[in-house]
Amino acid sequence: MATPLFADPTAHDLPALPAEAVEHGEVFTRRWVVELVLDLIGYTADNDLCGTKLVEPACGTGAFLSAVAARISASCRKHNRPIEDALGSVRAFDLLDRNVRRSRAAVAQELVSEGWDPEAARRVAKAWIGQGDYLLQRDSDHRADYVVGNPPYIRLEDVPDDRMTAYRNACPTMGGRADIYVGFYEVALRSLNPAGRLGFICADRWMRNQYGRRLRQLVTERFSMDLALVMHDVDAFEDQVAAYPAITIISNRDQGSAVAADTTRAFGSSQARDFLTWYAEGTSQTVTAEAFQAARMPHWFPGEDSWPAASPARLAVLEDLTERFRLLEDARTGTRVGIGIATGADKVFLTDDGNLVEDERLLRMAMVRDTTSGTLDWNGTYLVNPWTAEGDLVDLNAYPRLAAYFEEHSAALRRRYVAVKQPGRWYKTIDKVDGRLTERPKLLFPDMKLTIHPVLDEGGLYPHHNLYFIVSDVWDLRVLGGLLLSRIAGAFVEAYAVKMRGGTLRFQAQYLRKIRVPDPEAIGERDRTALAEAFDRRDVKAATEAALRVYGLAELPD
Repeated sequence: MATPLFADPTAHDLPALPAEAVEHGEVFTRRWVVELVLDLIGYTADNDLCGTKLVEPACGTGAFLSAVAARISASCRKHNRPIEDALGSVRAFDLLDRNVRRSRAAVAQELVSEGWDPEAARRVAKAWIGQGDYLLQRDSDHRADYVVGNPPYIRLEDVPDDRMTAYRNACPTMGGRADIYVGFYEVALRSLNPAGRLGFICADRWMRNQYGRRLRQLVTERFSMDLALVMHDVDAFEDQVAAYPAITIISNRDQGSAVAADTTRAFGSSQARDFLTWYAEGTSQTVTAEAFQAARMPHWFPGEDSWPAASPARLAVLEDLTERFRLLEDARTGTRVGIGIATGADKVFLTDDGNLVEDERLLRMAMVRDTTSGTLDWNGTYLVNPWTAEGDLVDLNAYPRLAAYFEEHSAALRRRYVAVKQPGRWYKTIDKVDGRLTERPKLLFPDMKLTIHPVLDEGGLYPHHNLYFIVSDVWDLRVLGGLLLSRIAGAFVEAYAVKMRGGTLRFQAQYLRKIRVPDPEAIGERDRTALAEAFDRRDVKAATEAALRVYGLAELPD
């Protein structure tokens, strides 16, 4: 017996998704947004659309398909084809039979309104649309030149375990707490024919969240990220939803030039046409209007790490700097980013009593409060240090006062996970003390701050775990400190970092490592002096002016 057109052979033994979950995932797209997506991917009536294949993974009630039908109708008229030539030109899926019936009716109505025979229109609609789970179809069922749509927003907890297992097996990018739309991206991308294009309007959180890491890796390794058009404040859907949507256009080709764009609440159908005109003309590098701003970049951002979030003009600058300069952490200059020591029991290991234990077992600590003024001002905190200079735990028999102190607090120390795991080493801190770090000059960065805040430790203190540090074999740290004090360095962190309530940023190692810096030998004496003096004075404006010269920039866009 032949397999029915829309059979789902990989999923027929799985329970259906709960209707309320599917319905919760339904967010219907306004017609002008649909038209914009189709225009952006080049699905236009001047092409012979009967000779192409378009797939919609989750058709809902037919918002995209109605527009597709109108374009195929116009294409058939232009190329003197009967509408029946389009029977195999579109494939659309939906989990709900109700949506399949409504989409078929919408397509048939669109074609009849265009003057086609009603029976032919119904045959085309039936051939195009069927019930099925797009994520579990055979690859041969949805090879495509175009994939378009608005993937469903279904929460992970609403999906039965066995079906979620099937999804994860079919879609390796769906790691961690990934929303189902991540799988739709993966399957759609893998289905694209050479030069095929994907056009989705969907939540953009995968571009930055941990659960989108594998999808970002797939895109950057095998595809071209052509456009990210952020539409967070736009009335893009029939119902009000907090979806943080963006239109993404991705092509099955080597990475080419890319466009980053953002919109305001004023962005509507008229402004969409203006944006499309700018996008298609390709003449100007940037555009700023009341309803949108956009910038062209030679490439998209590489790698699987979180993609930056900033204004399009600033993204273009960051991409340019990414192309032209090396990362801050660099083996060639011996520059390293790290974090201070975590003890697992600060109440025991940290003290301001300089006579608590043997002098040799007290290590002067740099704390966040010591960095507040921008100049390191030690407030007298010590680490009760259980480590030798060689990185071994001390023999407590050699230090009776230390042994007595730890024994006094042994109950708290032994309860820690690190002590339960290694009971014979119950008095160790979570991290070892690196004996070489204390005396090295280093730049310190408080974990949480409104703006980037490098502070120089000329040597003598060991950083606490709420401080990040930078050491280098080559850099003059005052010069590097001036670069890192500048708004340019801050722009890298702002684009990547987690932003807390009130605008506070997390200056963690992973974000500091995103900063790009010039070769220290390429900085002229005038600029070296200017950067070092700006750092000493905590003069962000002067540091930024010098940094702009060093980076070869005229300005840093907001």
